[in-house]
Amino acid sequence: MTGAGKLPQVGTTIFTIMSHLAVQHKAINLAQGFPDFPCSPKLVELVTHYMTKGANQYAPMAGAIPLREKISAKTEELYGYYYNPDKEITVTCGATEACYVAITSVIKPGDEVIIFEPSFDVYEPAINLSGGKAIYVELSYPDYKPNWQKVKEKITSKTKLIIINSPHNPTGSILKKADMLALVEIVKNTNILILSDEVYEHIIFDGEKHESAILYPELRERSFVISSFGKTYHTTGWRMGYCLAPEPLSAEFRKVHQYITFSAPTPMQYAIADYLDDKDEYLNLPDFYQKKRNRFMELMKGSRFKGIASKGTFFQLLSYKEISKENDVDYAKRLVNEAGVATIPISVFFRNRTDDKIIRFCFAKENDTLERAAEKLCKI
Repeated sequence: MTGAGKLPQVGTTIFTIMSHLAVQHKAINLAQGFPDFPCSPKLVELVTHYMTKGANQYAPMAGAIPLREKISAKTEELYGYYYNPDKEITVTCGATEACYVAITSVIKPGDEVIIFEPSFDVYEPAINLSGGKAIYVELSYPDYKPNWQKVKEKITSKTKLIIINSPHNPTGSILKKADMLALVEIVKNTNILILSDEVYEHIIFDGEKHESAILYPELRERSFVISSFGKTYHTTGWRMGYCLAPEPLSAEFRKVHQYITFSAPTPMQYAIADYLDDKDEYLNLPDFYQKKRNRFMELMKGSRFKGIASKGTFFQLLSYKEISKENDVDYAKRLVNEAGVATIPISVFFRNRTDDKIIRFCFAKENDTLERAAEKLCKI
């Protein structure tokens, strides 16, 4: 039997396709965004401790209280604002669930949501499933900065939500203070909400400051702010994220969250709560990943690829314009087969497949992995 699905245009994601090709061709996988190095043994020991202790049943729907309290303290220390652990912090099964819940909790049929392209691929399906309409604003190539005048022109009486993402996946660009102030002016005296995807908040380079929506009262009061322990602690498979939002928004968020997953894995929550006491683990993360970015780009100096500066995330964009005129999807597939390195083509993050001959590499890898990949790429 066949039926008309709710996402008829959606197929297998590019991440699944490229990872499958990497396995098929025994290629080095710099495509999907996950580390190939282990997380902290101490963190694993803490999870084991809580499993052995018996923390294996449902956690509270909003998250284990010790973890919510630690998130509140960490957020206040970093951004100077106190979120009530009981009413304004919700622990989720990864940031993907948090994004989906935030969108579906407030978007109704006919509502419009402004998203920036290239856009991480979880936003639009959630908008469509809620009966909303995605309104697109392209970030300017090659620096991938937002044009706020174009955003203003897209605002209508139907605009319900604006989604921002900084540091930005897939480009590695970041929003600056001027960007946030421009957004403040756009939403002032409106009922427009904000979803601020900040999963890479601790992976930002060159001494830049992370401009969280939390720092701006006019944005904070209308924002779902989403972050991820998976990105911070190299545990993407644990699916641990959270959402910070004012009480009225959190109340709506939790109404949906409780029917999607109810609660996140219990032993991981207690383990992370303890692990958050070691502040150096996240405060030193910018330096850790900046060294990997610099190492990868140093290795690529001998190649024909041209880099576009990554200001954050663990992704690096490279242009292959001087190598091939193929579209980026075909080139990325050929790269897996002939060079033995898997990457992600950037055009898939645009609704109209804008192709600037750019592919994305993940440098959250062991140095040996980066060296072997660069050796192959430099032969092209």
